Amino acid sequence: MTALFALATSVLWGLADFGGGVLTRRTPALTVVVVSQSIAVAVLGVIVAATGAWSEASPHLWFAVAAGLVGPMAMLAFYKALAMGPMGVVSPLGSLGVAVPVTVGLVLGERPGLPQLAGVLVAVAGVVLAGGPQLRGAPVQRRAVVLTLVAAMGFGAVMALIAEASTTLTGLFLALFVQRATNVAAGGAALWLSVRRGAPALPEQGLPLTTLPALAFVGLADVAANGTYSIAAQHGPVTVAAVLASLYPVVTALAARGFLSERLRAVQAAGAGLALVGTLLLATG
Repeated sequence: MTALFALATSVLWGLADFGGGVLTRRTPALTVVVVSQSIAVAVLGVIVAATGAWSEASPHLWFAVAAGLVGPMAMLAFYKALAMGPMGVVSPLGSLGVAVPVTVGLVLGERPGLPQLAGVLVAVAGVVLAGGPQLRGAPVQRRAVVLTLVAAMGFGAVMALIAEASTTLTGLFLALFVQRATNVAAGGAALWLSVRRGAPALPEQGLPLTTLPALAFVGLADVAANGTYSIAAQHGPVTVAAVLASLYPVVTALAARGFLSERLRAVQAAGAGLALVGTLLLATG
């Protein structure tokens, strides 16, 4: 069960990242976040009401609130980075968020083994190689790398927080609902401030109704991935769940190659691969 749900997580996250990146190339990132998460909140609200999950309310839901505040910032940074591209580089770097659970373990008294130390070195080398060839004379690409690393840390924090928010399936539904409702509130406030400062909330041609299914898919796939990861971690070794769930950049890269015909320079592909290898070493150490 752990392997099944963790692999489902990697597929859902990978496709959600691809969809969010594509949408952000035509629509402001904040709008993508707010609309997609609003759809997810509506669906989760129905599930919570149908399952009676409100009975699972406890002080642990504050972890879900914290995850909801961190999540929009991470998603916004990541979608902006994906829009700058290439996705095959940005997505693997985003998987470095697994370093957050490792850090939490260190604070709690765990000591890193050789694989974890090797993972840090390999991951850093991957970051340099993946972004280095485009850093000279290309500030946009440097910004994409920075945004991706910020997003990665945010994603890692969300995973750690949401895991503490519930211990049962119905409690997980409620925690995800609270998290996404907080996402919408925080993202909506940020969007309002952005519009007040003169930034557009919609593309020049408006938001076509034909994009709503794609926005719904992004929001629901992301929320489902959080749920499947929590289930995987609760039913088996967290290390196994983390390793399999961290394969989602491969799904994003394959989708970008298949649908967008992206081609990476050899050094960029090597860097992206090293970043993914480093992530796996960190998770399995």
